[in-house]
Amino acid sequence: MTLRLPVLIVLATLALTGAAPARAATDSYRFDTVHSQVLFNITHDGYSRPWGRLHIARGWLRFDPDHWENSATELDIDLNSLDMGDADWNKAVLKPALLDAAGHRYAHFASTSVERTDDSHGVIHGQLTLRGVSKAVDVPFQFNRLARTVYGLHTVAGFSATAALDRREFGITAFANSIGDQVLVQLEIEAIRDAGAAPASTSAPTSQDKP
Repeated sequence: MTLRLPVLIVLATLALTGAAPARAATDSYRFDTVHSQVLFNITHDGYSRPWGRLHIARGWLRFDPDHWENSATELDIDLNSLDMGDADWNKAVLKPALLDAAGHRYAHFASTSVERTDDSHGVIHGQLTLRGVSKAVDVPFQFNRLARTVYGLHTVAGFSATAALDRREFGITAFANSIGDQVLVQLEIEAIRDAGAAPASTSAPTSQDKP
């Protein structure tokens, strides 16, 4: 009898554990602004599609690797970080006729839902605010990896994403004879797991041009 009681306790504990549904946590991440990149290109007089680069200023990600529909993200892209490979070109693109970085420094994206299409691909549906104009945008993405870094310092989630934007929808209509309308955007994203990264509310901030 003295041996049966501990055995019964163990069996009862295992039964209760097995009865609880197994579910992965939706962890919070902050964007690694060093290893994340935002690239874009647009046709120039039909000769080429030169690339520009922008930096993520800040943002967070909630990601559930088993239930992508529980995921969400929000981020700000600093337009003043623009790099077209030439200082004068940068100034021209940042002027009010184009990106208007002085009036609207940050482009803001907030997801509304996440759709999984297969084991490693999905689509983020959300709202992009650029130059004070908000439009619905779909961002197809690939989930690359979720793992500890080689030195074990952080847990990192990695993604690659693309998007196609029409600049006219955001009020960018200048130089129609020399600059194309369709902007292709490529994002290479690394996010570091951080329990305090995501706010309690996932609603978008009231101001997109935070200092």
